[in-house]
Amino acid sequence: MSFIVKNTTLPNILDLLVPHSCRGCGHLGKVLCERCKNNIISKHINFCPKCKSKTIHGACKKCKSLPPIFVVGQRSSLLGKLIHDFKYDSVRALAQPLAEIMNEILPQTTNETLIIPLPTISRHVRERGLDHTYLIAKELAKIRHYKVQRILIRNKNTVQVGTDRKTRLSQAKSAYMISPKIRINKNATYILLDDVWTTGASMESAIKKLRGSGVNQIIIALLAVS
Repeated sequence: MSFIVKNTTLPNILDLLVPHSCRGCGHLGKVLCERCKNNIISKHINFCPKCKSKTIHGACKKCKSLPPIFVVGQRSSLLGKLIHDFKYDSVRALAQPLAEIMNEILPQTTNETLIIPLPTISRHVRERGLDHTYLIAKELAKIRHYKVQRILIRNKNTVQVGTDRKTRLSQAKSAYMISPKIRINKNATYILLDDVWTTGASMESAIKKLRGSGVNQIIIALLAVS
C-alpha cells in the first residue's frame, strides 16, 4: 500500500528565506498583519453552529445539550482563506495568528484548563505535512499558559471529507475513544478545539466521550462554521 506524503521541506525553507505577506492586504512582514487580524476579531458575533442562533456567553437556549461554544466566524472571506492556506497549503506560520484570534473570543477560566485538539486523521497529517488542530492548540496554550492533552484518540481512520451528514454522523459514533494513558481530572475545564464545524458530528461525538468519562466542564472553541 502506498501513501502520498506531502513534502513540506521546500515550503519551510522558503518561509525562512522569503518574507511573508499578509493574506488579507498583501502587506509585507507578517502572514497576517495586525490590522487584518483585528478586523476579523472586531466582526466576531458569537452564535450556535448547530442552529445559528446568537448565544450569550457561548450558551444556546435552543441547543441546551451542547456546552458553551465560541466561534470566530463563518468560513468565508479572509477567515476561510486563512484556514485553507494553513490546513491544505501547510502555511505553518498561520498557527500563531489563528490562535491569537481564538484567544480573543474565548472566556478566561480560573481553574486548571486543558486544551484538547480534535484528533486529525493520521492519513491527512501525512498528506498535509502537519496536524493543524494540534498546532493551533499548542500556540493557544502558550498564550493562555494552559496545557495541551491528547485525551481523544481515533478508533479507526475514519475519513469524513466529502461525505453527507448521515454518513458523517454514523462514522463519528465510533471515531473516538479516551486514551488509556490519560488520567481524567474531573475538576478541570476542558477546551475542545477544532478548526471548522461542518455537520458537528465529530464534535458532538467528542463531547459525549468526554462527558462519559466524567468531565463536567467543557468549552468548545471553533475557528469557523461552514
